Amino acid sequence: MMRIDDIKNICVVGAGNMGHQISLHCAIMGFNTFCTDVSKKVLAKADAFVDKYLSGRVEKGKLTTQQAAAARSRIRFMPSMEDAAKDADYIIEAVLEVLDLKRKIFADLDRIAPPHAILATNSSAIVSSKIADATGRPDKVINLHFFNPALVMKLVEVVQGPHVSEETVQVSMELCERLKKISVHVKKEVKGFLLNRILLSMFKEAFWLLDMDVASIEDIDKACVYGAGHPMGPFTLNDLTGIDLQYIMDLETFRETGNVADLPSPSLVERYVKGCYGKKTGRGWYDYSDK
Repeated sequence: MMRIDDIKNICVVGAGNMGHQISLHCAIMGFNTFCTDVSKKVLAKADAFVDKYLSGRVEKGKLTTQQAAAARSRIRFMPSMEDAAKDADYIIEAVLEVLDLKRKIFADLDRIAPPHAILATNSSAIVSSKIADATGRPDKVINLHFFNPALVMKLVEVVQGPHVSEETVQVSMELCERLKKISVHVKKEVKGFLLNRILLSMFKEAFWLLDMDVASIEDIDKACVYGAGHPMGPFTLNDLTGIDLQYIMDLETFRETGNVADLPSPSLVERYVKGCYGKKTGRGWYDYSDK
């Protein structure tokens, strides 16, 4: 029987925006963390981010020099998934929202990782039941969905598909507690899980209002902030989470349903094809180039 105290080593597959932040947070919270990616450029960027972030936390008095040094010693970025996962007790996949890619990674992880290791996906759109049968341990395959930015956002959704054991759910909830996150137990697999199911409905309505020229981006955001009390409007939030991610998720939904109503918004597509993905590219619904 696996217990939370058995988790010493965490592997994160994918060193992009979510992956490297999840990795760093795990290291700060005391876990030996091994982050892997197929791109050496992405790994180098993630490694540089760790040094910059930790020094910044020391300057702000959030971490001591000793705490920062300890966290730095616990995190490693490596190109080999074999090396990163071979001794892992808990693995978190954070790659592109493409089902075939995830299934291949999980099949490889099942071969590489120790038999007791839990295999989690950080996917916000693909349920683990679509991945679990690519492994020989479906009871240990679960959605562990962090929110962006993972170093800041407290919420983590623990999604229990019909194949997931109670032990896997319990250990995953307790891991969130050790990471000082607030976990919610999503007892059934539903599209969008908990929060994104609500947010996706809001995004869809906001995009429709823009596409139909009912109101401007700025005024739709203002309505949500000053009328509904949201901390930011849907377009500002979408710039933060990524227009590219929204496009991929919408396209995956359309592929599943075949319903043209599920196609990405024309305004979203326009920005996606131009490479305007939001804050990370300097331009999305808003222009961040001067910041």
